[in-house]
Amino acid sequence: MEEIFGPQGLLADHLPDYESRLGQQEMAEAVADLLAEENGLMFNEQEQARADCLVVEAETGLGKTLAYLVPAVLSGRKVVVSTNTRNLQDQILKREIPFIRQHIDPDLKAMCVKGRQNYLCLYRWHQLTGGGQHELFENNEFDDINAWLETTVFADRAELPWLHGNSPLWQKLCCLSHFCLGSDCPDATGCFLNRLRREAAACRLLVVNHHLLFSDLAVRRSGFGEVLPRYESVIFDEAHHLENVATTFFGFSFSRYQVIDLISDIERSLQNKSRSKKQQQVLSSARSLGGLTEQFATSFPQEKGRFLLADLLNDRPELEQAKDTVLTALNSLADELDTVKGQDEPWEQYMQRCLDLVQRLEKITAQSFDDCAEQEQHYIHWFERTDKNLTLSATPIDVADDLQATLFTNVNHCVFTSATLSTGGSFSYFNKRLGIPEDTKCCSFRSPFDYANRCLLYIPDKQFPEPNAPGYREILHDQIKTLLTTSKGRALVLFTSFAAMDNAYHCLRDELDYPMLRQGTTSRHELLTRFAEETNSILFAVASFWEGVDVPGESLSMVIIDKLPFEVPSDPVIMARINRIKATGGNPFFEFQVPRAILGLRQGVGRLMRRTGDRGVMAVLDVRLFSKGYGRRFLSSLPAAPVSRKLADVEEFFLHLLSNATNN
Repeated sequence: MEEIFGPQGLLADHLPDYESRLGQQEMAEAVADLLAEENGLMFNEQEQARADCLVVEAETGLGKTLAYLVPAVLSGRKVVVSTNTRNLQDQILKREIPFIRQHIDPDLKAMCVKGRQNYLCLYRWHQLTGGGQHELFENNEFDDINAWLETTVFADRAELPWLHGNSPLWQKLCCLSHFCLGSDCPDATGCFLNRLRREAAACRLLVVNHHLLFSDLAVRRSGFGEVLPRYESVIFDEAHHLENVATTFFGFSFSRYQVIDLISDIERSLQNKSRSKKQQQVLSSARSLGGLTEQFATSFPQEKGRFLLADLLNDRPELEQAKDTVLTALNSLADELDTVKGQDEPWEQYMQRCLDLVQRLEKITAQSFDDCAEQEQHYIHWFERTDKNLTLSATPIDVADDLQATLFTNVNHCVFTSATLSTGGSFSYFNKRLGIPEDTKCCSFRSPFDYANRCLLYIPDKQFPEPNAPGYREILHDQIKTLLTTSKGRALVLFTSFAAMDNAYHCLRDELDYPMLRQGTTSRHELLTRFAEETNSILFAVASFWEGVDVPGESLSMVIIDKLPFEVPSDPVIMARINRIKATGGNPFFEFQVPRAILGLRQGVGRLMRRTGDRGVMAVLDVRLFSKGYGRRFLSSLPAAPVSRKLADVEEFFLHLLSNATNN
């Protein structure tokens, strides 16, 4: 790897401004060593097959993408690279892959594979257009799509920027597993998804996102509908998201929207057609199901949020009757659909969707919550009420067993990498949550950025109140105002809740003479574009803005975080995981809550330094970093910047920063 990553190597010769970094080379060597293993699946003490794994924490600026792509390509193996964001996928496909083809492997075949819903279903297109439903099309949409289908290779909706993926029209056209007729489809020969699969099978490197990979793993358990071809090795970038994504796909849900979608599809299939008596009965039963589902949904509390389902079912026995009524209606509709299947429309697929909804609702509401000990329960059963929807869910408390059954036993190698995987120097939290064996090799490579001379970590002095103390909000807002005045805007202010963000924004918007941007007022893309272009602007944000924000340069000279990002323990899934650790004799605060908060904080402060020339202040306005014993674990996990508890030091830092900017 030295011939590629070394000071006189290939990258130094062909990449402008490339700086050889020992950590990047060592990471590439570790990935190459793993992929060179010829023993296939390893076996543990119970003779269970498992993949050989590698965990690599590579902080921002190291160049981890090339550090795993180059050895993956040189290995000659069939490798899937899974990312969490579209931006990273685009970077790999538009920058790294062309470079590797030009300088390392000209014969490399690589492509991006997306979820089924991103591709047009030719059968559904013919059903829609053949049924005379042109009222669904606006302006020249029909002609534009028709012409596009003559030239497109895979019918990816991204090729139609004017047609958004959440548009009602696209929902009628996209590939969905419950609509797929498989080999029985009359359009199987021209099927774009089949063409995609054939092309993917011929590639050595596939780039996907976590959602597709885990949905594919979940589908493989049922043996039908997978999109990805078989692969030998998988590299997970942005791997700190894996537990949350796996949780989604290894659980199951039943929602009001799922029933509405089924009914609307049945109605569409019968629209503008002369109906037989049986088809009329199908339509009548579908609409009756809709009414019964609405009654079932309104039986649940109207308060928005997530709540345990077991408590509600025990307290409200009338819900059992409402549920049984919905189940009866679903089964009856399935029986009626069975009598009309075999005709042109996908009646059998509608029937299978009915039966799938029956199975989901029965499993989620089964009265067996207390049949086994806390530590033996696999799922937590809960419901969520939003403005327009009601969702009932069964979510795995731990995903380690699911990963063992679907991932680790079916590939030879797994690489997990991210800028944030360790907490306090330990990988034990990440490995345990995913079921990664204890003997797995774990590497950590620090950022090459000069935090010591280009950054300052500010934490308020001991007079600053803790978050639950009286008067905290007013003092917090005053501190934020002082910091923003000192930095002359140019700051990303991150909050742990929408309420905290809104309170601070409304309190400060008339107090500061800088452009004030707030999450939720327009799209994420537009907010970040304005924030980057308006140098002295301030962006107030929560949630997703704690990561994935890449604004190098002067526009982002300070990151302010209101408090340590501990999750609300009342969330049913978080609560279940806390209770599981308690039941097995562990300490959930230190084993679960603190590590998750550390990873969140590391992501937040990581928004500041994105390029070698960046500099600025990371302000974490939570004195618990010093007043609580666990604060040391947080501090030891943060970048190695000088720490100050004096506002005067922040003022001096920006005085020098602004002075240097003026001189330059």
